[in-house]
Amino acid sequence: MIIVTGAAGFIGSCLISRLNADGFTHIIAVDDFSHENKIPNLEGKQIKQRIDRKEFFTWLDANNEHIEFIFHIGARTDTTEFDRNIFDELNVHYSQTIWQKCCDYQIPLVYASSAATYGLGELGYDDNEALIPQLKPLNPYGDSKNEFDIWALQQERKPFFWAGLKFFNVYGPNEYHKARMASVIFHAFNQIKATGKMKLFRSHNPEFKDGEQMRDFVYVKDVVEVCMFLMHHRKNSGIYNLGSGKARTFLDLVRNTFKAMQLPEQIDFVDTPADIRDKYQYFTEASMQKLISIGYIRPFHSLEEGVQDYVSNYLAGHKYY
Repeated sequence: MIIVTGAAGFIGSCLISRLNADGFTHIIAVDDFSHENKIPNLEGKQIKQRIDRKEFFTWLDANNEHIEFIFHIGARTDTTEFDRNIFDELNVHYSQTIWQKCCDYQIPLVYASSAATYGLGELGYDDNEALIPQLKPLNPYGDSKNEFDIWALQQERKPFFWAGLKFFNVYGPNEYHKARMASVIFHAFNQIKATGKMKLFRSHNPEFKDGEQMRDFVYVKDVVEVCMFLMHHRKNSGIYNLGSGKARTFLDLVRNTFKAMQLPEQIDFVDTPADIRDKYQYFTEASMQKLISIGYIRPFHSLEEGVQDYVSNYLAGHKYY
């Protein structure tokens, strides 16, 4: 059996779909299933059992002999939440317990870290583990992810295979429930559909023109392919970047969304909200050499390819992956 935490969420549900496509159906879905807006993400997927995240460790103690792999994707991901206790509980302590169980029961582990750990990118975006203790995230979410990465690297007891994945700006199907935290492409599609135009944040950094802030946007289908690769690879443990490896502007993103919707471009600029202005990343780009060096050769979707697929095959018909 394969465990996926955060199973009803965006990346977790896409991973289950990808596992199903390869014939893996004995999947244990772990999540807080009280959030009904996430439940459609799991409809039609082959799952052996759903376990509430609060009951998971008791269940795992009783069933560990049957577990082949754990994907720990579940986390509190709201970058606008500033209650550190929430992140300590869900992103640090819960993850530490999963790690320890994987050590106890000899279960390989892939867990979700985040590019939010890089902060303003003062040290670049290289997944060199020696740099991780020096990183300066911009919010409690990023702090929690970096804290767990540091803790994992310090442990003498480790799963026989483990990998932490620093997700960059992931977009794609099954994020209907994410509200403010959904991808810019999701918001662009809905805003353009409703008004015929799109509002982007004005630049408050003289080094970047309006709309030319750059991020590493990575399609969720590429993210789950890397997860599948690591499940079979099971060596070269460590922390890896997971982006496209190519920074693109928000203007590129929105123009491709208009193109996929077959509508004329109409883009306006608004001030970045004051509450996030001093914590705003103007540039992110994943160095992907480390993942490539262990044998990952599958090409990533370009932004053009990813946006076209997402808009035409999922958003336009409100479909799920």
